[in-house]
Amino acid sequence: MFKKLVSLCLAVLMVAGLCVGLAGCTNSNADFKIGVILLHDESSTYDKNFITAVEDAQKALGLSNSQVIIKKNIPESNDCYVAAKDLIAQGCKVIFADSFGHEDFMIKAAKEFPAVQFCHATGTKAHTEKLDNYHNAFASIYEGRYLAGIAAGLKLKAMMEADSTIVPKIGYVGAFTYAEVISGYTSFYLGVKEIVPTVTMDVQFTDSWYDETTEKNAALALINDGCVLISQHADSMGAPSACEEKGVPNVSYNGSTESSCPNTFIVSSRIDWAPYVEYICRQTMAGKAIDTDWTGTVDTDSVKLTELGKKAPVDGTQAEIDKYKAELKAGTRHVFDTNNFTVGGEKLTSYKADVDTDEAFTPDTEVIKDGYFHESEYRSAPYFDVKIDGITWKNK
Repeated sequence: MFKKLVSLCLAVLMVAGLCVGLAGCTNSNADFKIGVILLHDESSTYDKNFITAVEDAQKALGLSNSQVIIKKNIPESNDCYVAAKDLIAQGCKVIFADSFGHEDFMIKAAKEFPAVQFCHATGTKAHTEKLDNYHNAFASIYEGRYLAGIAAGLKLKAMMEADSTIVPKIGYVGAFTYAEVISGYTSFYLGVKEIVPTVTMDVQFTDSWYDETTEKNAALALINDGCVLISQHADSMGAPSACEEKGVPNVSYNGSTESSCPNTFIVSSRIDWAPYVEYICRQTMAGKAIDTDWTGTVDTDSVKLTELGKKAPVDGTQAEIDKYKAELKAGTRHVFDTNNFTVGGEKLTSYKADVDTDEAFTPDTEVIKDGYFHESEYRSAPYFDVKIDGITWKNK
């Protein structure tokens, strides 16, 4: 009887200990709040992806709606700092912002409020600012774009086999000439090139993260210039809708466009931010440090592809994606393998990237070793800014 009583007590203690480790099983963090600052709202595929991630993390953490405060349509200006101050006034212990241009205003707030944790997606300065309460995060989305490129390459190959007059030229709608965009379109191109070695790509820039009209016009300009397949690093339905109207296959970003573009949607890649949001909340609630730079990967399920479209992809696409994905996870394949691209006709054997960003964007870190460009290893945000052969900037 005594042994049974001891066993029962131990079981109760184990369950209690487990619950204390889970937010939602204890009231000790009932006053915890997280504030989220978004550049746009649900109409932006980029920001909608963050909203979904916050909702997923909220559910996993057992947080109530009153513990999650989201501010939408906050410009990349001092409005971000004002929004952060308001979130602090409402009791937020950790504040997350989603846009590159929010960074300086998040840093300003972090310096003023050292007891609050500030976490910023896509930023570059946390490792040089060296503030205990300011952090950057990103994910190796270039891996996802590369895999989406494999799917696009298979489609392009099938198109060329069906029509010998098709020239393998594809197009890409890019937001800005930032390393993040260059890294993304290059990885997509290299995925396509893996399947169609003769492919070339034109890039049309919009100088905006979200401008549906400009993005649509950019896609139409690429199509009119002979691009037979389009992808994008832009946040609206502009480019996908143009592709659907013209019957041009499309690889979108941050979510499926299957419902709106059923005839042309191939696949989409996205960062799943839920693991990071959950991580920063758990660390803050436990009083533990947050990584200065956090990088999610395909291997950690922070980089994901949507389900394939029902009409546009070719048979066998998922199997090919799975094969290349397994090689990325195993480390036997690297997106920026220097054997797979040239610059000015030459193979890159050395390259200094601007990792410790200063006002002059001075190259400071050797990033090529072991035969490939080590993207997002020296900080979370991309720094691949190489203009490789086969890709043409159309309006810069």
